[in-house]
Amino acid sequence: MFESIAIYSGLIATIWIFIGVYVASRFYNGYSHSKQFCSELGATGSPTEKLSPLINNYPLGFLFCFFGWYLAQLSSVSILVNIAGWLVIAHGIGTWVAGYFPMDADPFTKNPTFNCKIHSWAGFIMLLSLVVAPILVSISPTTEAIPLYFRIFSVVSVIAAVYYLFAMVKAVKSQSNPGIQQRISYGIQLIWLSAFSLVLA
Repeated sequence: MFESIAIYSGLIATIWIFIGVYVASRFYNGYSHSKQFCSELGATGSPTEKLSPLINNYPLGFLFCFFGWYLAQLSSVSILVNIAGWLVIAHGIGTWVAGYFPMDADPFTKNPTFNCKIHSWAGFIMLLSLVVAPILVSISPTTEAIPLYFRIFSVVSVIAAVYYLFAMVKAVKSQSNPGIQQRISYGIQLIWLSAFSLVLA
């Protein structure tokens, strides 16, 4: 029972964040999913500063760590998959930290506060962990648990996520619609995590 829930925790996390971000945005008058980052829901001074991490970061961090633990303790897979599990745990811890230390109200500020700097570093770790994890899975040996098609899917996911990440950077520089690019890039990473849950189930 415990392991069964752990297997599906990657999928549950993906569903949870889509619902959680939507629910939090309903309490933020004028919030724009296309122009604003997800983290702005929990930014300092925002109407959902306390609500967003409560319904998003904290439970999501647990789900990521739970799924990462499941991957890390698997014995019938390559050590690369176990390392990927630790990276998913790092993603979960980063989610907690990013929720506890809010970003500044102005995402384009030139002088970020200490909390915002911690938030940004946590976000970087979150991003990096779910870029490296699928790379490790893609180069792991093909087994019954990690089939070839999923290894190929992992490569495609990384390429797509990184592509939209660069698109987000361009959108940030032009201060246009970085929210869309962030959601697509992170969404691809979460879809990979969900697919991993289903492949292992």
